[in-house]
Amino acid sequence: MRTRAEQESAFLNIPYDHRYESLYLAFIAGLCAFGLRPRATIEIPGARRRLDRIIDLIRGCRYSFHDLSRVQLDRNSPATPRFNMPFELGLAVDWSLGAGSGHEWFVFESRPHRLSKSLSDLNGTDPYIHEGTVSGVLRGLMNALTRTSHRPELVDLTAIYRDLQTAARKIRTERGGGLFEARAFQDLAVLAQQSAQRQISSLR
Repeated sequence: MRTRAEQESAFLNIPYDHRYESLYLAFIAGLCAFGLRPRATIEIPGARRRLDRIIDLIRGCRYSFHDLSRVQLDRNSPATPRFNMPFELGLAVDWSLGAGSGHEWFVFESRPHRLSKSLSDLNGTDPYIHEGTVSGVLRGLMNALTRTSHRPELVDLTAIYRDLQTAARKIRTERGGGLFEARAFQDLAVLAQQSAQRQISSLR
C-alpha cells in the first residue's frame, strides 16, 4: 500500500533548458494546485547511478507527467534528438503495468498528431496538447486530473503560476543560477504549495 507521501507525489519528466522555463513553472504550479508534490530527477543528489535514482523516484510517485514535445535535434555536434523523456516514460509505463502499482501516467505534447509519428507504440493514447503555452499546460493538467479530490479552476492555477513567476525572478536574481537545479526546484515547489493553499480553500 502506498504511503500518503507517495499518493500525493507526481514525477515530472520534462526538458531542462531555458526555453522551457515557463512551462516548467506551469507544471509545478498546476500540480501543486491539485495538492500534489512535484518530484524530478534534478532534485536527487547521490552517488548511485542516475538510472537507479530515476526508477526509485518513479516508483515512489502516484502519478507521472511526460512531455514529449522536444523532438528536434539539438544544436551541438553531433546533432542528436533527446531520448531521456521517452525512455523515462517507458519506465513509468512498465511500472504502471505491475500488479498493485496504482501508477498513472500522462503524456503531453505541443503539436497534435505528432506523437503517432514520433512514438507510434503509443497509438491509442491521447496526449494532452499544450501548444507550447502556459495556459495549454494548465488546461491539460485540469483535464488529466479530473479524478482527484481537489477541483481548482483555471483562474486558480493561473494565479499560482503568476506567484511562481515572481518567485522565480527573485531566485535568479538572488542566487545567480538557473531554475533547473535541485535547490531551486525544491524551493519553487514549496512556494507553489504555499500559494496553492492561499488560493484554494480545500488545500488549507
